[in-house]
Amino acid sequence: MADIFDKIIAGEIPAYTVYEDDDVLAFLDLSQITPGHTLVVPKTHVADIFEYDEELAARVLAKLPKIARAIKASDPAILGMNIVANNGAAAGQSVMHSHWHLLPRYADDGFVIPAPDHSAAFDADKYQALAANIAAHLE
Repeated sequence: MADIFDKIIAGEIPAYTVYEDDDVLAFLDLSQITPGHTLVVPKTHVADIFEYDEELAARVLAKLPKIARAIKASDPAILGMNIVANNGAAAGQSVMHSHWHLLPRYADDGFVIPAPDHSAAFDADKYQALAANIAAHLE
């Protein structure tokens, strides 16, 4: 079943396109968390980061800096940028078609990302065990 991004890619739903090539479509998010908030969507349907192979990841992710630079250059008030991808419903993904949010940051833009610091629960042994466990699962 086609999701909203598949329909936008197919031209069935209009979008405010900022970039398009054989691999990705980048368009303004209608929510505009901050002005210039852009979504970068692979044209190949993958639900999330876990479905990318190395070739698709290389083709899609290589476009992020180019699009980010264009957004930043479009407004001298842009001071930075958050690049966010929610992967899976538990991570807040609402459209199950992989996509990257490019969120320009402005002085006093009111957008905050709460990030709790859990470092007090970790010592060197816990960090090392966690790192080793992740590394053991690399393919």
